[in-house]
Amino acid sequence: MPRRAIYPGTFDPVTNGHKDLVRRAAGMFDHVLVAVAPNPGQTPLFNHAERIDLTRRVLADIPNVEVDGYQGLTVDFMRSHGIRIVVRGLRAVSDFEFEFQLANMQRHLLADIETVFLTPQEQFTFI
Repeated sequence: MPRRAIYPGTFDPVTNGHKDLVRRAAGMFDHVLVAVAPNPGQTPLFNHAERIDLTRRVLADIPNVEVDGYQGLTVDFMRSHGIRIVVRGLRAVSDFEFEFQLANMQRHLLADIETVFLTPQEQFTFI
């Protein structure tokens, strides 16, 4: 059975740091679904459709990566795609508190979920 993972985010805009994490996740998993969320609580620089398109273009050279947009809960999107692994990036120690709480809440909603934390290469730490 292929190892599939999801990398969710707003990607507003998609950065070299995001691409670095996706490329590394693509080396760890057979398939990585980059899921672009609308996040209505923010005022985005680009609208949802533009962010999906930009992310697809930036990641087009990574063969086992797919980009799709979604709305609603990440765990519902994961469930509908049969994915149980979430990839998240940690740029600094300050990111860990939020990401830890998010991982626990997602596990509460989808019991067999696993979260994999990746740290960026040094040159992308502050992007």
